[in-house]
Amino acid sequence: MAGLLLADGRLPTGGHAHSAGLEPALRAGLAPAEIPRYLRARLHTVGRVEAATAVLARRAAVGEITVDLAQLQAAYDARTSSAALRAASAQLGRGLSRLALRLWPDAPPIGALAAMAAPCRPVALGVVAAVAGLDDIQTARTALYDDLQTAACAAPKLIPIDPIEPVRWVLDLGEAVERVGALAVTVTGTADLPVLTAPLVEQWSLEHSHRQRRIFHA
Repeated sequence: MAGLLLADGRLPTGGHAHSAGLEPALRAGLAPAEIPRYLRARLHTVGRVEAATAVLARRAAVGEITVDLAQLQAAYDARTSSAALRAASAQLGRGLSRLALRLWPDAPPIGALAAMAAPCRPVALGVVAAVAGLDDIQTARTALYDDLQTAACAAPKLIPIDPIEPVRWVLDLGEAVERVGALAVTVTGTADLPVLTAPLVEQWSLEHSHRQRRIFHA
């Protein structure tokens, strides 16, 4: 139940203002027919890095490993070249932290998270997942599904499309989510976080950050 709530687009963390890079991609010329390929590519790059980071944050929050959250965030930032993507992740991380502080104000892991100036989304998600009782694979699935669902929810606002179609995109990626999630939980520390970049996603995010007219932050 907690995983479903955390991946719900209606969760009041600010996710409705993001498109998981879909708006910048479409602005750069991505054809609507190519969106499923875009989502799959993002799943295996950005998604896997974020899922693995969230898994390590969950383990740190429950004391299974001794990774410092600030060090974990630094490792994530080093794998996210685009300043615009880092800023977007920080916006979402702050939203999660604020929500968690209201729901679990006395939980020590939440206090540690709230003490961070701008926790990135996967670090915040991992800590919240720990307090909510999720295990590693549930945390990875939640991180991956939330990213896919963010793009799927944004699509009907960006292009003329039957709202049912994005549901199909996410369902069709179910097996890929399981495979990527299984890879994400194999990490043991910050040193073996995957180094997987999506150069076009990063370039598009930087271009998008300078646009005057846009619907979503990123």
